[in-house]
Amino acid sequence: MTTFPPLPANLAFDEASPEWMNKGDNAWQLTAATLVGLQSVPGLVILYGSIVKKKWAVNSAFMALYAFAAVLICWMGWGYQMSFGDRLVPFLGKPDVAMDQKFLLRQAFGGVMFPNATMVYFQFVFAAITLILIAGALLGRMNFHAWMLFVPLWLTFSYTVGAFSIWSPNGWLYKKGLIDYSGGFVIHLSSGVAGYTAAYWVGPRATKDRERFPPNNILLMLAGAGMLWMGWTGFNGGDPYVASVDASLAVLNTHVCAATSLLTWLVLDIMFFSKPSVIGAVQGMITGLVCITPAAGVVQGWAAMLMGLMSGSIPWYTMMVLHKKISLFKHVDDTMAVFHTHAVAGSLGGILSGFFANPKLSRIFYKLPDWDKYIGLAYGIHNGRTSAGFRQMGIQLLGIAFIVCWNVFSTSIICLVIRMIIPLRLTDEQLSIGDDAIHGEEAYALWGDGEKYESKGNPTYSVDESSMPQKGEVQMV
Repeated sequence: MTTFPPLPANLAFDEASPEWMNKGDNAWQLTAATLVGLQSVPGLVILYGSIVKKKWAVNSAFMALYAFAAVLICWMGWGYQMSFGDRLVPFLGKPDVAMDQKFLLRQAFGGVMFPNATMVYFQFVFAAITLILIAGALLGRMNFHAWMLFVPLWLTFSYTVGAFSIWSPNGWLYKKGLIDYSGGFVIHLSSGVAGYTAAYWVGPRATKDRERFPPNNILLMLAGAGMLWMGWTGFNGGDPYVASVDASLAVLNTHVCAATSLLTWLVLDIMFFSKPSVIGAVQGMITGLVCITPAAGVVQGWAAMLMGLMSGSIPWYTMMVLHKKISLFKHVDDTMAVFHTHAVAGSLGGILSGFFANPKLSRIFYKLPDWDKYIGLAYGIHNGRTSAGFRQMGIQLLGIAFIVCWNVFSTSIICLVIRMIIPLRLTDEQLSIGDDAIHGEEAYALWGDGEKYESKGNPTYSVDESSMPQKGEVQMV
């Protein structure tokens, strides 16, 4: 995600369309941000609510919806400035609000041709989806009240560190030249590692749920997955911060990699399990989208296809083979397999970015005055700049190590602190009942033939039993 040094603060902000603003760029940036927002609400809300057992549909969808709202308030209050504001330490910015019109109507950093308000909105949807991805590892057993505490704490003490370090012009990994076009490190690697770490501390689902956890609606799951895929147009297409040729290339590379990865995963499922799995195809789609994210605008189309082949096979192997052999994988209950789909695929994409990054495309994206940075190892060897290529690979590996270590540490501390206040895991009785015990609501509140729906825990939305049809009666609409 490209960033630039901040501009002076005394820019005009008292005009509806100031000279520095490009209406096309601003419109595209707002559109791209909204596409990313739709990946979460309703995309992942629908995906989570339909891919779990029926008794967990409401809770799973609501975890995503709550995170989206909570992150926005925290982001405006302090998160944005901690991620993109003035430096406090080399890996974190100073906490400050992002609500004053003098700030929001001013030109965003680096000479981009839209206001801070657009930038805050664009960066918010990335922060929100990161928390929602973490929720995928915790579905079906985390105490919702503990989740309510986890979201603002993790955003504050984990997400902002990765975002500032890698995307802020003042961040230490940004200055070293790490390639993370749109969040392979900041979003996907961090959510995969944090989700897996939190799953360890929260504990597993009920035994029955771990043994059998069928989706309650595969068609709705596909609808949510489709929103996730199409929304990635904004996810990667918005990161040049301009409606440019590089944005177009990034969008095309994104879809090429996702399609290749989906088909690769599908073929492997057929070869080894004889049946084409719909859920497997969705996993392959996700790993392709994740893998291309750190490289989308700096690699050529053939490289995007090769990355799709690897993102459809390597995470498949870790999930379908290694997961059953390694004791740590078997011990930790990662409901949506976010470690494989996001941590493994994100790391893979980060490494391949350092290998396939085309220096010409990097120069367009990063607006470099020279060719000294962001050259992939393959091009370094080809152009006689092998040391520069190896340097880039080393920086990519350093970024992976930093994100992994920080997220294991910060997520563990956050979970241990929350555990001192409130249990991380639901009670056995709540695990047995599901949504009705936690929210007093059920996803499929159907009745008839004398059966009545009774809300046990939410009197606000309880149903008037006298209005329900009794046995032998017909409901008139």
